Amino acid sequence: MAKVAFLGLGVMGAPMARHLAAKGHEVTVYNRTAEKAQAWVAAHGGRSAATPAEAAAGQEIVFACVGNDDDLRQVTLGPDGAFSAMRAGAVFVDHTTASADVARELAAASSERGFGFVDAPVSGGQAGAENGVLTVMCGGDPEIYAQVEPVIMAFARSCRLMGPAGSGQLTKMVNQICIAGLVQGLAEGIHFGKRAGLDIEAVLDVIAKGAAGSWQMENRGRTMNQNRFDFGFAVDWMRKDLSIVLAEARHNKALLPVTALVDQFYAEVQTLGGGRWDTSSLIARLEK
Repeated sequence: MAKVAFLGLGVMGAPMARHLAAKGHEVTVYNRTAEKAQAWVAAHGGRSAATPAEAAAGQEIVFACVGNDDDLRQVTLGPDGAFSAMRAGAVFVDHTTASADVARELAAASSERGFGFVDAPVSGGQAGAENGVLTVMCGGDPEIYAQVEPVIMAFARSCRLMGPAGSGQLTKMVNQICIAGLVQGLAEGIHFGKRAGLDIEAVLDVIAKGAAGSWQMENRGRTMNQNRFDFGFAVDWMRKDLSIVLAEARHNKALLPVTALVDQFYAEVQTLGGGRWDTSSLIARLEK
């Protein structure tokens, strides 16, 4: 069992930290809103810390799951950041969906200070975090990764090293590119089927068993047909992720015409008031 800290107790971080505690790890938590950290401790044990540095002091592994690059820099390199207190030989594991650039920056800063860094964004959404079945894609040094993989598996069903620092974030970008196109195709298919007068429930039941089948169809098709978008991964978060993807594409010259178009479709959903709707809400802009 390890001594760990977890920075960020949002809809993803809180259940991930809970799984660590349930597996017997000694968990210290930090959250920008201190009351949330205190409530987590009351429910799951461990202790809360007033700053990232206090949470990180003396820990073997420090996990983080925060909002974006700026939030990540604040909890690591800020005045009370975790990097100021981490001991030599420890490892910082970042589950934030962030840029590959910030992953490389923090990996270099970690190395200078004598501890390890793994960028480890996740896929599976809130349900995956709650159920401890996330997919984790990692970037970093193989020896450092080997130290943390068994602990990460407390809340994952799959965890894999994809390459050097930044590779986890790049893999997550591929994930989001694929999701964007899949959801748009599913939205258009359901919309078309409705206009054609088909029984959408029956259509989905049939085609889900063939080549068109996907996780999105199995888990979101029926709720899209019912105009239910009150769960899962929010449009606001997806647009943040896609902005990272498109920025990286400008850098590496990848051509992403469909992804760029779907990003604008999500902007339309935001104007409909759907910023907190699930990403399956792309269908709403077709049926407004």
